[in-house]
Amino acid sequence: MPLTIKGPLSQFGESITIFGCGAMAGAMLSRWIDCGLPPAQVTAISPSGRAAPGGVSTLTAADGMSAPDILLIGFKPQQFVRAAAAAEPLAGPNTLVVSILAGVPLGDLVRAFPRAEAVARVMPNMPVATGRGVVATHGVPEGGAGERLQKLLDTLGHVQPIADENGFEAVTALTGCGPAFLYRFAQALTGAATRLGIDPADADPLARAMLAGAAATLAESDDSPLALAEAVASPGGMTQAGLDVLDNDGRLIALMAETLRAARERGRTLAQAARDG
Repeated sequence: MPLTIKGPLSQFGESITIFGCGAMAGAMLSRWIDCGLPPAQVTAISPSGRAAPGGVSTLTAADGMSAPDILLIGFKPQQFVRAAAAAEPLAGPNTLVVSILAGVPLGDLVRAFPRAEAVARVMPNMPVATGRGVVATHGVPEGGAGERLQKLLDTLGHVQPIADENGFEAVTALTGCGPAFLYRFAQALTGAATRLGIDPADADPLARAMLAGAAATLAESDDSPLALAEAVASPGGMTQAGLDVLDNDGRLIALMAETLRAARERGRTLAQAARDG
């Protein structure tokens, strides 16, 4: 008989309902199932009828359902007023409501789910599907409810509590949107290499492998990104010549600041749309 290896969530005893199981909530759920969470403990509510991953039961409405231990809300922020009203009956006095909605502040969530035991904000990014994600949190309660949530989040990757909610919005732009910016940077590297004469069939895997290796080094090193860059660059050498272009007039930092600012402002716009209904 083959050895059965139990994952860290195989004994997780809480019931979970996911209201709005889109791409991000689905990525979280896939990881939890991979870590041993029994699919029978999860119910997904998807008004569109989109099936949840991992064989989890999917419903189109919450009619007649009892309140779960954890209610994860993952619908679009601009749908907040209508969707929160539909989800509110599921938030009983023993329910921890967990929001992954960008731009919807904790105060609005508390008012939308007044009977819930507690409400917390969580902002994951797509690499959570493989356990390599970044998860920012705000408002996670102390005690049992918070400990239950922490056990789930720890399987997703690096978990970073953010005390200030204004900072949380900026973190959303950095970590939530950041993977897309990195992927676009990889595409730009490939395009630039092609312009210099490298065959596109070679440039793409070379850029991917270089970024993956550099990211692994960054993750495992105690040195700052600046120190790591300086370790690669020899004075007057090829690397330094390239860094001089990126550093000229602070252009790279200015570009990234503009990029993150645009993402953050869009989040604020979505939050206002949510308030306006």
